[in-house]
Amino acid sequence: MGDYTLLTILFAPFLGAVLLIFVPNRQALQVRLVAAASAGISLLAAFYMFFAYDSAKGGFQFVQRHEWSKELGIAFYLGVDGIGTPLVLASAILLFAGIFISWHIKDRTKEFYIFLLILAAATIGVFMSLDLFFLYFFYEMSVIPMYLLLGIWGSHTKGYLDMTDPEGLRKRDSVSFIFNFAANSKEYAAMKLTLFLSVGAVVALMGILLIYKFSGLHTFDILVLREQAKFSGSLATIIWLLIFFGFASIAPLWPLHSWSPVGHAAAPAATSMLHAGVLMKLGHFSIIRVAFEILPETTRELMPIAAVLCIFNILYGGYVAYYARDTKYVIGYSSSSHMGYVFLGMAALDYISLTGAVLYMFAHALATGMLFAMAGWVYDQTHSRDIPSLGGLVNRMPFVAGCFLVACMASVGMPGTVNFIAEIMILVGSWNKYPFQVIVAVLGIVLTLAYLFRMMRGVFYGPMEEQYSHAHDAVAMVDRLPLLLMIACSITFGIFPGHFYNVIRSGVDPLVARITQVVPIAAQSGSDELRVMSDELYEVAGQQASAVGAPGANRSTLITGDPLLQDCNGCPPSPITGREP
Repeated sequence: MGDYTLLTILFAPFLGAVLLIFVPNRQALQVRLVAAASAGISLLAAFYMFFAYDSAKGGFQFVQRHEWSKELGIAFYLGVDGIGTPLVLASAILLFAGIFISWHIKDRTKEFYIFLLILAAATIGVFMSLDLFFLYFFYEMSVIPMYLLLGIWGSHTKGYLDMTDPEGLRKRDSVSFIFNFAANSKEYAAMKLTLFLSVGAVVALMGILLIYKFSGLHTFDILVLREQAKFSGSLATIIWLLIFFGFASIAPLWPLHSWSPVGHAAAPAATSMLHAGVLMKLGHFSIIRVAFEILPETTRELMPIAAVLCIFNILYGGYVAYYARDTKYVIGYSSSSHMGYVFLGMAALDYISLTGAVLYMFAHALATGMLFAMAGWVYDQTHSRDIPSLGGLVNRMPFVAGCFLVACMASVGMPGTVNFIAEIMILVGSWNKYPFQVIVAVLGIVLTLAYLFRMMRGVFYGPMEEQYSHAHDAVAMVDRLPLLLMIACSITFGIFPGHFYNVIRSGVDPLVARITQVVPIAAQSGSDELRVMSDELYEVAGQQASAVGAPGANRSTLITGDPLLQDCNGCPPSPITGREP
């Protein structure tokens, strides 16, 4: 399977979507089984990819490259490193769980699953792409199914039903609802999401085209651009800002965040899971893959911007979540708040903090996926998301209430869950550079605990209204399976994080070293001073080696900092690393 692992993960959902076209909509069970089978194949291949990834070797693995347009320098180029691997796995997990979360959808079931499969496959394509053209192609592909899933299968918020203009005429059936920011509809949410993401995507596209034009390399290959592209100071700044803010809109970074909670509130449960779990991470990942890789020096200079803005993400998102009455708004603003932690880990540019940021993206996907899945279950049973009107549901749905508690604990970062490890790494790795932001982040954790337990108390405890007495628990296996899968992954990787940590570090270490210039001798820089220093050190190493009768040192091992000599006893320390061979 090794040579075709990424193709299997990526195209199994696409193939499932194509097969569903030929299944009659009246055969609902066959529709669900085809969707579940395609998502299951993708999930199994993703787990194989994750555990087969060689963290000791590092770099991009399971690579597939097919020339698409030699004239334009475009190739269908796939590969995953330690950063992309966990995000591909998160997408596959949430897709499989989302299929079963949506098992009871009866309105145009086939079309719903087709768009859900395309959405998940598009996010997977972004995390795999090593070509800027296809990275952007898959990025844009994710917007279309999101618009349709919200606009057709979404739900209106309570305020939408009361929308009126100053003359008392209802506005919800007119185009003017799009510009009414006080009350929302599913169409408004879909349109706002599409406009925000499309405008951000166009801004990012301008940065990508500038890279293509002024690199002079006539290629979209990220690895070639990473090694060979050089840009002047002002041009590099312009490109970096376009890439950063273009992709930050989907992250979402404050103040570009307002589309996200509205989209969460209107979306069906499975769409909210993918939206919060992986769609929002497209922004962070694309910034890392494009800005960090291709413009490392500019990243080092300008990432403090993210360190400032992430404060507003953490505090504003948490504050609004605490006072929100709608369960999905609470979780939606919570997600916006938690994305500030990822930006903090990225801004610190530390091995530990960036590793924690990547791990937190995976951990948040599972925790928020669980919360949205159970919020959707409660809504299906009660037809209400208004927290004050709910209560006492633990008596009717003890399994869902128990899973909700686990999801809350994971979101807070309780030890034993993978979120705990990720949060600790972000806080520890960022402390030396941004102590104030770390203090704010700790306060944000306390705020998270407050609003999540406030929501849980309001929904599951206290007296229960008689109108909700018909509500029932998740009893069938198809209803329990997605929750158990996400809980198992969160706790298992939280207790046994070793392989996860090694995989992510294999991708983070060379990237941080490149940005912070940890390697003392950058022979590729072409600097005369560095070349002279390299030659002098090489001569010193050769003289020391000759003094002990050892064979001469190899220049490539000297520059990379590897041991100078093999099978050498009593050799002097390396002039580069200071270590004995």
